[in-house]
Amino acid sequence: MGEGLIRGGARGGGRRLRQYPPLGPVSLCCSRPPCLLSPPGTMSRSGRKEEETLIEMSGAGEDLNGPLYEINSNADSEIPSNSEGLSSTESTFLITSPQRKWHKHGLFLERRLRIDKQHQSKDSVFFRDGVRRIDFVLSYVDEPNKEVDRRKAERRREFELNLQKAGLELETEHKKESENGKNYFVKIHATWEVLSTYAEVLNIKMPLKENDIVMTNENPLNWFLQIFKLPYDVMNPEADYFTAPFSKQRQELFYIRDQNTFFTPATRNRIVYYILSRCPYGIGEEKRKFGIKRLLSNGTYTAAFPLHDCQYWKKSQDVNCESERYTLHKHWARFGKFYKEQPLDLIRKYYGEKIGIYFAWLGFYTEMLSYAAIVGFLCFLYGWITMDNSISSKEICDKDIGGQIFMCPLCDQTCEFWRLNATCEPSQYSHLFDNVATLFFAIFMGIWVTLFLEFWKRRQARLEYEWDLVDFEEEQQQLQLRPEYEAKCTQKKKNPVTQEMEPYLPLTSKAARFCFSGTTVLFWIALIIASMIGVIVYRLAVYAAFASVMENNDTLEPIRGLLTPQLATSVTASCLNFIMIMILNYLYERVAIWITDMEIPRTHLEYENRLTMKMFLFQFVNYYSSCFYVAFFKGKFVGYPGEYTYMFNRWRNEECDPAGCLIELTTQLTIIMAGKQIWGNIQEAFVPWILNWWRSRKARNSPETLYSRWEQDFDLQIFGGLGLFYEYLEMVVQFGFITLFVASFPLAPLLALLNNILEIRVDSWKITTQFRRPFAAKAHSIGVWQEILNGVAILSVVTNAFIVAFTSDMIPRLVYYYAYSGNDDSSMSGYISSSLSVFDVSDFQNFSMPQKNEMNVTLCRYRDYRYPPDHEKRYLHTMQFWHILAAKMAFIIIMEHVVFVVKFFVAWLIPDVPSEVKARIKREKYLTQQILHEYELCKLRQKLDEKNHCAEVAKEVVATEGKAQLSAAM
Repeated sequence: MGEGLIRGGARGGGRRLRQYPPLGPVSLCCSRPPCLLSPPGTMSRSGRKEEETLIEMSGAGEDLNGPLYEINSNADSEIPSNSEGLSSTESTFLITSPQRKWHKHGLFLERRLRIDKQHQSKDSVFFRDGVRRIDFVLSYVDEPNKEVDRRKAERRREFELNLQKAGLELETEHKKESENGKNYFVKIHATWEVLSTYAEVLNIKMPLKENDIVMTNENPLNWFLQIFKLPYDVMNPEADYFTAPFSKQRQELFYIRDQNTFFTPATRNRIVYYILSRCPYGIGEEKRKFGIKRLLSNGTYTAAFPLHDCQYWKKSQDVNCESERYTLHKHWARFGKFYKEQPLDLIRKYYGEKIGIYFAWLGFYTEMLSYAAIVGFLCFLYGWITMDNSISSKEICDKDIGGQIFMCPLCDQTCEFWRLNATCEPSQYSHLFDNVATLFFAIFMGIWVTLFLEFWKRRQARLEYEWDLVDFEEEQQQLQLRPEYEAKCTQKKKNPVTQEMEPYLPLTSKAARFCFSGTTVLFWIALIIASMIGVIVYRLAVYAAFASVMENNDTLEPIRGLLTPQLATSVTASCLNFIMIMILNYLYERVAIWITDMEIPRTHLEYENRLTMKMFLFQFVNYYSSCFYVAFFKGKFVGYPGEYTYMFNRWRNEECDPAGCLIELTTQLTIIMAGKQIWGNIQEAFVPWILNWWRSRKARNSPETLYSRWEQDFDLQIFGGLGLFYEYLEMVVQFGFITLFVASFPLAPLLALLNNILEIRVDSWKITTQFRRPFAAKAHSIGVWQEILNGVAILSVVTNAFIVAFTSDMIPRLVYYYAYSGNDDSSMSGYISSSLSVFDVSDFQNFSMPQKNEMNVTLCRYRDYRYPPDHEKRYLHTMQFWHILAAKMAFIIIMEHVVFVVKFFVAWLIPDVPSEVKARIKREKYLTQQILHEYELCKLRQKLDEKNHCAEVAKEVVATEGKAQLSAAM
């Protein structure tokens, strides 16, 4: 056999060896010196004498002489490589020699090439031959003396053998090569045959010809926007092509300049991960087990990841290394570039469409937040300017008005009577957020949400066209069954669509799992509500203590006007609530993943959707419950002096400040929102940086030639399959804060804008520098998050209408202004006195009667609309109360209908897909079909020409034979 397939002698006892095709020209990666093939007995460049490899062809069962490692691994090989037995500097390649010398005992000499790792640059993303790209890396720790590790080694051997049968090529780095001397690294390369096969299986679109549709961009502000632009080669890393699903039978139809670069690294690692997630490894009783995810979970492998293409702080020295990571870090993942646009096409090319669509959405959301932030800041500025003109605040602060109004005690027995002007400063600050501009801003945000969602649909449609996702329903990988589903479902049934047998989960098992999952979710939601009730009890318990201490402590006199018992209780309770939120959030994340795994979802898309709904439902209750309490419950069920309402018949319900509860809602919202954003940035930036610094502290002192590319990436943090899930969840929770309660805090969009400007750079920095390269995946939209945003947008209209009506003092002021004001010169004069009812101190019950009455108060005031004690309807609600309640309900109905009508009109007016994109999609489909049609016609003409040519040749043969016969006869 002259092609590398060598058999033994006549007895049949020889060994069949793998075919080793000769290497092509060696492409040196980075700064690697050329490796020379030396004749036997000569010295190599490293000073070591090259050895001769002897392969014995006679004698069954005899081993090869010397540790050999294959360059090419074929699916039908009989001898799998032992990838766990290579030494560091003794690792060798077997290269077929063009000149074979036969030994007298049936041996032949093969030339062995020895490549010293010290000659390999640490930036190498290729095999040792410098030609084949490393598409994926597996890592493991092997301790052969332990029984458990021996079983893991058997799984690895079977798994790697099956990978080779699937067409992948493997190369192993011995643990002696690693920095810590413990880790093996298995490098994986996907051949053209594998890539082209699975590109067709996964329906991946590849370029046909360059796009000739001219892009029109006539923005008159382009000259002004140049400061925000990035270089053209960064924004457009590759030319735009017409694309079509790849087909192996039509390879010549596609624009293939080089098979090594036709598939991008992101596409290559997506294909390899698809194979890894479905490759079996079972031995003995584990025959049905498969997938790299299970091997990672049971410790067979410690890591599986694709490689970054270079260091993030410098370019690779190899012209074949793209250095896209360096470009992303230089132009995108730096805080100094916060004002620049994002290179979305380069992000998509390097990380895949799923990560690209997230950063596109985050950037668009941040851009739209700028408009809301400007309007919110102007509303806040209006409140600041008009703060001194507030009649209500002036009356509270006036010594002759507020100073002469004695308020009822804030708690039972221990609290004393107090003067209304003690809340002067809080009432002034309350006007910052509780003014006419609040109503305008609430309506504006209802319309802004609609514009944001509708314009995002248009932006998303444009990205779908530019990123070849127009005909993409869901990724083929997601539509196919999850490996975990196939492994755990033992029963099978015929698929009505494919007419093939596939595993399924029985209805009874599915129902039982759903019941258990639903019960668990309800239990945790009940736990959140219980914790919120605990915080409320804390508020009620410490409220009396704060009131008693602040009233009787002379040392607090300088800050008593600013720090009221209500504010002190609200601040401490908000901080406590935030701590409980973080603890419950940490615990529930793990519970949600566990119960979702227990449900055994059928596809990846179904898995993500279920987990998303569980996590968002929990986060919704966890983060917003306290804000809902302050906005809609606090101060609404207090009762009145003498008939107070008690929680658990022990703690008296909280009252709102005489200036309203809105300032307390603002405080609650600010603490939770700001605390969450600060804590989130600490978790996202500092924690990965510290962990990476700790893991790589020893390797930093190693020479560059020893700390290899796969070891550097191995020391980074893992960006798991749920990495983007947490990023979306964080932003959607923030979206809820700035929409659901924005009427109480117009500065919320501004805080969110500042956070998101930082968030974009933090996310880009950590994914580029602190995390391993994620698995590339496709996505044509933000998925189920779009529906969640729509739901939050609708709910926000209702919540803001209720906040304006029931939490702020807007409606009571308007009712007083138009119906009860008797002063023509100052219509709001007397509003405070009108909003406070009178109570006779002698009507206090014994357990609520104040122990001290040093000011000899006989009549005290409280916040409500009730008849005085000398009226025949004493302590019943006045007509003004019912007028205000009717006005509040009317306002809610009118505001909701107006905003919803405008929302639906705007949504109808703005098409989801821009007209120019529709035209370009139709044009591309037409041209693509034309190209395919011309290709088929060309193939048909070739077949017809071949048939006609064969017919002509046959006729000539017949004529020649006839002439020969005639000549012989004559």
